[in-house]
This record gives sequence, structure tokens and C-alpha cells, in this order.
Amino acid sequence: MHRRRRPLVLAVCAGVTVAALAATMTSAFAATIFTDTFSDGDTSGWSKSGGTWAVDGAGVLQQSNAGSELARQFAGDTGWTNYSVQARVRPASFGSSSALVGLAARSTSSTRMYRLALLGSGRAELQAVNGSSVTALGSASLGVTTGTWYTLRVEVSGSTIRGYVNGTQIASGSSSLAAAGRIGLVTAYASGGFDDVVVDSSGGGTPTTPPATTAAPTTPPPTTPPPSGWPTPTSSQKVDATIPVSGTFDGGLRRYYGIGDGGQSESQDPMFELAAGATLRNVIIGAPAGDGVHCEGNCTLVNVWWEDVGEDAATFRGGTTYTVDGGGARSASDKVFQHNGAGTVYIRNFRVENAGKLYRACGNCSTSYQRHVVIDNVVVRDTDTIAGINTNWGDTARFSRVTIVGDPDRETSICVKYKGVPKGSEPTKIGEGADGINCLYTPSDITYQ
Repeated sequence: MHRRRRPLVLAVCAGVTVAALAATMTSAFAATIFTDTFSDGDTSGWSKSGGTWAVDGAGVLQQSNAGSELARQFAGDTGWTNYSVQARVRPASFGSSSALVGLAARSTSSTRMYRLALLGSGRAELQAVNGSSVTALGSASLGVTTGTWYTLRVEVSGSTIRGYVNGTQIASGSSSLAAAGRIGLVTAYASGGFDDVVVDSSGGGTPTTPPATTAAPTTPPPTTPPPSGWPTPTSSQKVDATIPVSGTFDGGLRRYYGIGDGGQSESQDPMFELAAGATLRNVIIGAPAGDGVHCEGNCTLVNVWWEDVGEDAATFRGGTTYTVDGGGARSASDKVFQHNGAGTVYIRNFRVENAGKLYRACGNCSTSYQRHVVIDNVVVRDTDTIAGINTNWGDTARFSRVTIVGDPDRETSICVKYKGVPKGSEPTKIGEGADGINCLYTPSDITYQ
């Protein structure tokens, strides 16, 4: 049983048992398998090795001993193989140009791991660490500064290791150093803060223990395909007020409807409002749906269906990591997913039909963030644009295994670029198409049927 540091509380449904949760973790729609925001004020579930660690009043895990040669906190399962781990990391001080604050994956011991490090030199480096031997798999000069939050993400799949900073891949390499292992938060002759740790099984199901007699796979395991049809509701429930969700809400494929007027009018109430760290799964949202789902922090939407999108299907308002795994949306005259907060939206195993845009990074919100979206294994039909981003703010959109159906003239725009503007103005379109910088895909990533 993998430890999830979120309160498992249903807002309007019966409580979920540990056994039931374990069953859902290994379902075809499993996605996030571990999270910790340290909002409980402790490091229960983590094991310390060196350093001075404490959770501060803001719910940030701090390592304050800048003189410690190696300070580490480990969590998770030694049998995890193919997964991604993400955390927000804020360097507080560096003792030298080689000092580091970072994030680790596949830690097999306190000195053997893959590590994405923010260095005192201002660079970010993806490393294979084996005791005193450190092999750089790749790096980038980012001008890393103390006091600034960075979102680090390490993806491990077979022998392929990738590192991302603020949603942008900065390094990728191949290594056979470790086939499985835990996650870790690390510093070396530096101090820093850590928050919002998320481990994702990267394609459905819990990470598996490597077979005893075979090597780890060199390619990612197959993932859940996008659903081929729309589900039939098990029942229907009229909703008169927004349903708050903290922990996990499993609707059992019940249809919920009744909020708003079914149109595009602004400021409609959402059907569901998810607190930071909440998960909404197995829900059908019917019409009228108001403003769909609001995520106030990191959230996960698993097998959620929108039969007739109103204002938006979901709006990502706070946090740094938002995952949409499975499900689908149709009849969205404007956009399906609206990204107002910072961080990265992951959309996978999803289908969209008859929509203006699948994803839009806000181009005129009151706060201008750098936003990112990763779109994988989706089916698109009768949709004008898959993603719209603001390149002047450094937004990125990554696409893989996208299938566009019924578009013989290839009129669907994959990635549209806008110039983001202050609140009260309208963004302007400045281009579209792959560029290797903001819109990231190749012809092999897009299939037409």
C-alpha cells in the first residue's frame, strides 16, 4: 500500500476504506500514487539521512543546515520502477558553486540515485549518483537564484531518465544505475525548502517491482487507451449548490447536473470545488454544469466526463500540478480546460469532441504565470484547437500520441501561440505550430484517422 498523505474524506459520500482505496490504486485509471504538502506539520512517512529538517509554519519542509555535506529525506517504495516525481523546491543558500538543492528518483540507498539538482553555479543538472561518483546526464544554465521557487520533475522509465524545471525538459539521458527505488529530497552544502511532492505512475497502475530474472524495460509500459465511447450514467442527481471535495470523491459514474444556465456566461458557480490535493473520479457532469470543476490547488481528475460543457469543464486555479487521467468532454463552444494558476496540467487518456479548445493557458489573468501543459494519448474530434499558450510568458505545450479523427483537410490547430496581456486586455494570436521551444511535437506525435 503506497502512502498518500492526503485526508481521504468525501464531502457528500460515505467514507472510503483502505481496502477500497488500494483497489482503485491498481485500476486502469490509477495516476497519482503519493502526495505530501506537509500541511500536517510533520514528516511522517519520510526517513531522514543527515541535515536539520523541520516543517515551518507555512507548511514547507525546510533543511536549514547549510553546512551538511549530504542531507536527505526519503519516501515511497523501494520497488517503484517507472514513475515521475515532482516537487516545488526553493534554494535558500548555497555554500559554493557545486552546492545543490534537488529532487531524487530511484534511490536504492542514501548515496545511489538519480538526482535533478539546482546548483550554486546557477545551473540545473540531471545526475546519476553512485557514492562519490556523479555522472551528469545533461544540464542547462537557468540562472538559479536563492529565494525562488522552482518546480522540479524527474521521470524514470526503463533506462531513460528525464529532468524538467518549471515544466521544461532540461536534460535526458540513458542509465542502468538503478532499476527501482524511492524518491528523495536532497541538499549538499546548501539549505532550502520543499513542498507539494507528487509521485505519478505515468500511465496507469502502481509502479511495479522489476522481475527477478529480467532487466528493467527500456521503453515505457503500454498505457490505458482513451475510452472509445461515452459511459452510461448509473443514476442522476440534481445539484443545487457547489459540492466541496477534500480527499477523494468517487461518484460511481453517477450524473450530476443542475448548476447555472448551461451557457458561457462568466462567474457561474462550479459543480465541484476541489480543495488542494483532492481527487475527483468516476463522475459524469451533465447539463447544466455551471463552471464545471474548480481546482483550488493540486488536483487529480480520474475518469470524469462532461456531457455538455458550460462555461468551462475545469479551471485550474491554484497549486502547481494538475492531472486529468481518462474521461472526456464534448460540446464546449469555447474551451474545455482553463489554466489560471501556475504549474503544469497533465492531460492523458482523454477524448474531446466538438470543442473550441481542449486547453488554454490564461492570457489575461490578474497574475501572469509561466504555465505548461503535457498532452498524451488523447483523441480529438471536431475541435478547433488542441492547446493555446502564451509564448511571451514562457508557456510550453508538449504533445504525444494525439489522434485527430475526421479531419481530412487537417484544419485542427495543434498548438496556437498568443501574446499574453494584462487583465482587462485581450491576448493576440501570434502564430501556431511546432517550434521546438514552446510548441513541442513532431509529425509522428500526431495521427490522423
